[in-house]
Amino acid sequence: MKNRFDDLIYLSLTAMMFLANCAKKELLVQPVAQPVDRLNHEISQIINNPLFANAHWGVAIQSLQNGQFVFLQNENKGFMPASNMKLFTTATALVKLGPDFTYQTEIFRSGKIGADGVLNGDLILRGSGDPTLGGRYVPETARKDRMLDVLNSWADQLKKQGIRRIRGRIIGDDNLFDDQLLGRGWAWDDEPEWYAAQISALSFNDNCIDIYFTPADTLNGPAKFEIYPSTSYVQIQNEVKTVADNQPQGIHFEKRRGTNQIIIRGGISINAKEVQEWFAVENPTGFLVSVFKEILVKQGINVDGPDVDIDEIPEFTYIQADSTRILNHQSPPLKQIIRTVNKVSQNLWAELLFRTLGAHFTESGKDTDGMNIVKSFLSEIGIAPDQIGIADGSGLSRLNLVTPMQVISLLRFLHHHPYHNEFYESLPIAGSDGTIKNRMRGTLAQNNVHAKTGFISRVRALSGYVTSLDGEMFVFSLITNNYTVPTSMANNIQDLICERLANFSRK
Repeated sequence: MKNRFDDLIYLSLTAMMFLANCAKKELLVQPVAQPVDRLNHEISQIINNPLFANAHWGVAIQSLQNGQFVFLQNENKGFMPASNMKLFTTATALVKLGPDFTYQTEIFRSGKIGADGVLNGDLILRGSGDPTLGGRYVPETARKDRMLDVLNSWADQLKKQGIRRIRGRIIGDDNLFDDQLLGRGWAWDDEPEWYAAQISALSFNDNCIDIYFTPADTLNGPAKFEIYPSTSYVQIQNEVKTVADNQPQGIHFEKRRGTNQIIIRGGISINAKEVQEWFAVENPTGFLVSVFKEILVKQGINVDGPDVDIDEIPEFTYIQADSTRILNHQSPPLKQIIRTVNKVSQNLWAELLFRTLGAHFTESGKDTDGMNIVKSFLSEIGIAPDQIGIADGSGLSRLNLVTPMQVISLLRFLHHHPYHNEFYESLPIAGSDGTIKNRMRGTLAQNNVHAKTGFISRVRALSGYVTSLDGEMFVFSLITNNYTVPTSMANNIQDLICERLANFSRK
């Protein structure tokens, strides 16, 4: 909280200096009588803070009551939107697929089950892009215990069908999507990080390993750790040391490219209780089938063959005609999935939705096909597709370009759409949940602003809805690029504007 107040004081002081300089130059106009003119003037003073003199702000604010634009600045200029790109992905998915759309993950067997419980063939897991297998919609307090619920239930169902041994392989079929594992324009040094997890039609636990650190009993001793799921799929070199409270702390991951060999460095306080981190795995399909095979063995189903990605088996380019489907797992509905995408800004889930659009409507799970479906939808609602740059579905890429006017046009369309409530409730709520749960607390914006954040280096965005004192709803998009001050200062400017809108009255 101290940093929040420090930044506000700093911003206020610099704003006062700016106003004083304007007054000296006789550029400051006299206070205006009309409430909207006054609002426009105040937002202008907040935006034009000298701390952001080397940055660019794009702002568009419109009343949904009468269509009036109450503030515009660079509204038709292109900006990197960061995770505001998820607004376009989730909106397209919601409208095109419907709120009750579900993913289906199927398990097939090749060969027959003998009287002795032996499957004389392979077990094939065919994915459709379901992001929820072991995903973080499970409450944090139950993560360790419930991460493997789905895979354990699959093993139980196989036992109920009489399978006690599998003579063949466990095969992961991820062929619904192509093999482009990362988004276009993603930074290479982000690869070990959870937010840049690889993309696969067979994904499990956000394609990450959860790791929990606790300090050693003595200073400088190696930190203790546990991984979830407990698997041999990764090899960890632990170089995290136990340090005093006044020494540098933090945990950093390095991955040898193309492998699951992870080097972990950093420090943890000797007084820390537990520190949780995540890191992304190489080849998510291989990860899922490896963990599933380990679960089968633990539950008493022996597997003679290896666990493999279907790409390693040239003859398995599709489910063979003599294969039999023995299990079908259904995901939660899309309206729940987009809540996770938007509230916690889950990149992998957004990328899976992006490719699902391509696979569902073009029978190709390429990112370019997902992009074409999004652009086609935008064209249908009046946004020129040739004036928006879409490189991925999550916004992690720096190749994306959108305008604030395009963002509020999308939000305005959703406001009048039959699925408005599903979309509106998927957005983070100021001071309450999601990525803005600690922002705007104690103001009229708390529990009022529903908005999506966006952040990559030197990019900060906030776009959504806010209701005024009169009950008038505004749609807004606030994007800044190329700033060099702390991101918390961009947050403060966005928060001040939202708070001003929440306090606005035409009376």
